[in-house]
Amino acid sequence: MLKSVSHVSIAVCLCLVAGVTEASLRQYHSSVESSQWQLSKSTRLNCTISHSLPGYGEAQFTSEASKQLNMEFVLDMQLLPKRFGSAAVYSVPPKWMPGVRARQIADMTIRTQYDGDLPEETAWTMLSELEKGFWPTIYYQDWYNPNDKVAVGLNASNFAPVYRDFVSCVSNLLPYSFEDISYTVLSYEKNTTQLSKYSKRRLAMISDYLREDNDLELVLLDGYTDSYGGSWNNQQLSVRRANEVKKFLTDLGVGEDRIAITGHGEKRHIAPNTTSQSRATNRRVVVRMAKS
Repeated sequence: MLKSVSHVSIAVCLCLVAGVTEASLRQYHSSVESSQWQLSKSTRLNCTISHSLPGYGEAQFTSEASKQLNMEFVLDMQLLPKRFGSAAVYSVPPKWMPGVRARQIADMTIRTQYDGDLPEETAWTMLSELEKGFWPTIYYQDWYNPNDKVAVGLNASNFAPVYRDFVSCVSNLLPYSFEDISYTVLSYEKNTTQLSKYSKRRLAMISDYLREDNDLELVLLDGYTDSYGGSWNNQQLSVRRANEVKKFLTDLGVGEDRIAITGHGEKRHIAPNTTSQSRATNRRVVVRMAKS
């Protein structure tokens, strides 16, 4: 339990909105002198900025590789909630902003035995409030002591330089997730192991992802051909196509023992072999990747 904060009007704010006395308010936050923000994850798959809350836990803002820009706030608590409830999220001004009032920016659902979290819009709002020097502060009824209220404040001190690095990290995230590449169909030119232009782009996406994370649990490669040519030659061609993809993946660091290939030759067509376009559809390697 931390001492009352004189330089931030947390207690005054909570008295106004919840009618509690300062004596019944437990406050958790870093002091101005000890406030630390760090870019705890910085890859093309995940960017996380975190802030230590002494005696309470950690606040985290995370954005992940995806087709859409995203953000999530997580309040990582050392003692998880004992019961369901709700919390109010306020933007609280520091003492060097005289006359500025605290304002509520969101509500947060408290779930039994789960960390607190807030969705994208609220997370971005909290970050912008921190950038302006405000303290996003979460107020709720303590689930262990019915006589106490709790205030958890995010100190804006030392936030700005780390936030700039965080924004730079977010801008460099891959514009797709693992789910977007975990199932891929590669197509080929006639009677060769040469990929189509589209498939080269798909393989480049897989390459960029696996350079960041190649810890896959299993990769299944299934090779297929059209029905033109001898069946034995088609069988061997389907295996060669799958093997080339396997070599591509092992060169990126994927364990060879985690890759299984099957050459189906001209079996299991997904389109008739009556036109050049439909035959091209049948010339393929299906890539299925799974991770724990």
